[in-house]
Amino acid sequence: MPVRDLQSRAHVLLAGASSGIGLAATRLLLQDERVTRLHAVARRAGESEALAELRAQHPDRVCLHSVDLCDPKAVDQLVGEVGAVSPTLDLLFNTCGLLHADGMAPEKSLAQLRLDALQRSFAINAFAPILLVQALLPLLPAKAPAVIATLSARVGSIGDNALGGWYSYRAAKAAQNQLMRTLAVELKRSHPRACVLQLHPGTVETPLSAPFSARVPAGKLFSPEHSAALLLQRIAEASPADTGRFLGYDGSEIPW
Repeated sequence: MPVRDLQSRAHVLLAGASSGIGLAATRLLLQDERVTRLHAVARRAGESEALAELRAQHPDRVCLHSVDLCDPKAVDQLVGEVGAVSPTLDLLFNTCGLLHADGMAPEKSLAQLRLDALQRSFAINAFAPILLVQALLPLLPAKAPAVIATLSARVGSIGDNALGGWYSYRAAKAAQNQLMRTLAVELKRSHPRACVLQLHPGTVETPLSAPFSARVPAGKLFSPEHSAALLLQRIAEASPADTGRFLGYDGSEIPW
């Protein structure tokens, strides 16, 4: 079962479903017949050939949602669309993230830091994950098992930062960690069977890591499928006692 101790078939929302780890996780979840509905969310989900193929294969199980997670109106519309077909969400898995883009690259020094890069990184990596949960919280069961999992990154660890650089990405992921950890504390009271996880996927062969993959030691560069399988295993094993943890793909604890 995608969520531990879940007694019913699972309704899942996966953000970032059109590429990389998100697409791999979408495919793996659909191999589990206990997933009765999967809401695949991406900025251009309706234009994704891979998602269109999955919907054709599973027309009664896959719902595609084209959503800019930084647009509050679009997120509100998403909530209505999801709620119309899923009475609850048992798993919310956010795989979205931004490290580099046109005109934006990880900073090597303080001199390269720019306000617009900070704002853009925080919008995607810190603000969007927690605001998505806020919007979808009414669909989270109050008394049944549920998991909220978000991709963080080891470089967001303050205690593990010995190399410096990458100011915007490190800071935004650290902010995401704090926001989700705070959510975990609150949900212990209102949703005692829920589990909030921050997950480090390792270095994965995706467009996000492509400019830096040549430096990765042998055996440490994962395929999206391998990383997604490990992350879904962490999610499936998680219990309420694990809420608020920051875990690596292998289940190891990562310092804050």
